[in-house]
Amino acid sequence: MTKRIAIFGSTGSIGTQALEVISSHPELFKAEILTAQNNEDLLIEQALRFKPSIVVIGDDKKYQKVKDALTPAKVKVLGGEEALSEAATTDSYDMMIAGIVGFAGLKPTLQAIEAGKAVGLANKETLVVAGDIVMHKAVEHKAPVIPIDSEHSAIFQCLVGETRNRIEKVILTASGGPFLGKKPNYLVNVKRDHALQHPNWSMGAKITIDSATLMNKGLEMIEAKWLFNLEPSQVQVLVHPQSIIHSIVQFEDGSMKAQMGVPDMKLPIQYALSFPQRLQSNFPRYDFKKPNQLTFEDPDVKTFRNLALATDALFKGGNLPCVLNAANEIAVYAFLRNRIGFLDMTDVIERTMEQVPFIEKPTLEEYYESDGEARNFAAGLIKL
Repeated sequence: MTKRIAIFGSTGSIGTQALEVISSHPELFKAEILTAQNNEDLLIEQALRFKPSIVVIGDDKKYQKVKDALTPAKVKVLGGEEALSEAATTDSYDMMIAGIVGFAGLKPTLQAIEAGKAVGLANKETLVVAGDIVMHKAVEHKAPVIPIDSEHSAIFQCLVGETRNRIEKVILTASGGPFLGKKPNYLVNVKRDHALQHPNWSMGAKITIDSATLMNKGLEMIEAKWLFNLEPSQVQVLVHPQSIIHSIVQFEDGSMKAQMGVPDMKLPIQYALSFPQRLQSNFPRYDFKKPNQLTFEDPDVKTFRNLALATDALFKGGNLPCVLNAANEIAVYAFLRNRIGFLDMTDVIERTMEQVPFIEKPTLEEYYESDGEARNFAAGLIKL
């Protein structure tokens, strides 16, 4: 049977690549729901090509334009934030690709899980913000959560067939971003365009900045804890500039398994869609015969303090990862608009983590409140 896919965030980096995978295997997958927040032109183009049953445009002001363009194609068009919830709770799809960036992805992902849908999770913030609640709901509703992040997909692949074997630790590899080896006296002058030039991956603006600050790796540490039921001490980060080994699992006997491949997000997307099968692809292959060297080093957490802040949040838990994420989203937003400097982002995050009251075991409502309080405080620091 054809698997019906709902792509939440279809115009972003993950969404567009997911549609490439779907177009390569039309006999196996159908794009049933497409959503976007602002990019109405690309959303219309995608809908006319893939003929989904439902399209959602988050920005109400763009609803009429999308509706007028897609009515002749008999595509149902919804608009506004609540429309995302309506689409997530419909029974017209089998699997969600959760590709909405940031905190905004939490609510529709939870709704898909509560509906018992499989989720291909590309939105790491969902687990950073409320991982305990999300994974509890996934077990309760028997909703598979399959990671799409390259590092978590790598761990997931390494654990297939290892259900009864105890993990000693997981090692998340980091490229180091565009500023690997640089010190604060260099980073203080970094501008937006320079920070958006990632050496290995083609990603959206927010995640590219997170990679440059190493916050992305900190968020991935928190995500790994919840995805794989780990203690904070079992999660380690290692800088691997070539991005060929995507992550490593070490078992209690000392043996290690790694998943390798050239940097290409279509591979983990396709694996999530087809799991447990692997499908033939024409993705690039890594050639061991080429003169190349795979290197590894510890991250520089004194220079890239976002990773140290995320590690603190990982170990302390409670609502602190939620606060960390909210402050980071505000700081990155400001940096991308040239309102603050590269190193200022860390200062905003640190001060917000110190200010927002700590809650050891938050409810979902308290996570939302902590997120709002952190955003307001961080925005006040920047005077947005």
